[in-house]
Amino acid sequence: MDHQLKFVNSSHTRFFLELRKRVDAYFTSNGISPHANAAMVFKTIFMLALYFVPYALLISGTATGWGFWACWALMGFGLAGIGMSVMHDANHKAYSSSDTVNYIMGKTLNVVGGDARNWKAQHNILHHTYTNVYNADEDVNDKLGMRFSPAGKHRSIQRYQFLYAFVLYSIMTFYWVLLKDLIQHFRYQRKGLNKETGWKKVGTILSLVVWKVFYVGYMLVLPALVLEVSFLKLFAGFLLLHLIAGTVLSVVFQLAHVVEAAEFPMPDAEGNLETEWAIHQLRTTADFAPGNPIITFYVGGLNYQAIHHLFPRICHIHYPKLAPIVAQTAKEFGVPYTVYPSFGKALRSHVRMLQKLGRKDYFHLIETMG
Repeated sequence: MDHQLKFVNSSHTRFFLELRKRVDAYFTSNGISPHANAAMVFKTIFMLALYFVPYALLISGTATGWGFWACWALMGFGLAGIGMSVMHDANHKAYSSSDTVNYIMGKTLNVVGGDARNWKAQHNILHHTYTNVYNADEDVNDKLGMRFSPAGKHRSIQRYQFLYAFVLYSIMTFYWVLLKDLIQHFRYQRKGLNKETGWKKVGTILSLVVWKVFYVGYMLVLPALVLEVSFLKLFAGFLLLHLIAGTVLSVVFQLAHVVEAAEFPMPDAEGNLETEWAIHQLRTTADFAPGNPIITFYVGGLNYQAIHHLFPRICHIHYPKLAPIVAQTAKEFGVPYTVYPSFGKALRSHVRMLQKLGRKDYFHLIETMG
């Protein structure tokens, strides 16, 4: 099975041991926790408000005219913000040292239409362990006519995927809240990622359905009952929300892994990946726009994606301070650490990568930035 692949550190590198020692020393010497601080609490309140304040204005009938559409748009940015800056840390157990706090904050994903349990299976187990490994990391598997890995199946239409990709990105959360979680739930059961049996198994699917009904209820049914607005207009606002959220979330995550500098390793016949896990993470992941505080604030530090992959249980609020430590240690050990200096350069690299993957004769080239 895909999740039985294993990393073989045949060169016996001590890269991650040294890096972890230096990162631990940073927190110890500064007397700070690797979890959330006051800045993170403020960010949490801000992101939740970005979603729920516009909702309150909508449901109260206060938002009319252009304000109606502006509120749905703001909720789209709020949904993406909650996903990147709140639930992401919590479901990695990085938000707090308390499992209860992490559980509660992680459930914000369910409140905005997703499912924390499925997300942790796909993201924490598959993506974070086997980053960019085709058929193990679902994020780079073929989807809707898109080829995200050189190992993926080529179709002639993919020569144009750099043009239509962003249209498909925009429907990502819409598909997620309506169908994806149910499909994943049963697939992960077949794969053995969800090992529940009996009534617990029934309870899990019932919980998933109840959360979906709750989401559709407060987002569409309740407004339809209390507002003098046509359902078609409400649904158009709902769709606008998801087009924005889907585009933001898809682009941010794609800029970290489907770019020219990222590698797409494949295991040998025995299922071995010939590298240390930590080095694999740096070879398959890129940071972008590290000097842009606005981007860093909004995307929950996911522009420091390589650092997040190395230390997923450290709150993202600390990533900018850890970046120089990672860069220096990587340099000492001769390990690639890719950083695109701006969002624009990372985005252009992603588009070029989509063009390359759209070619039938494309095979992976290792293009690591210095």
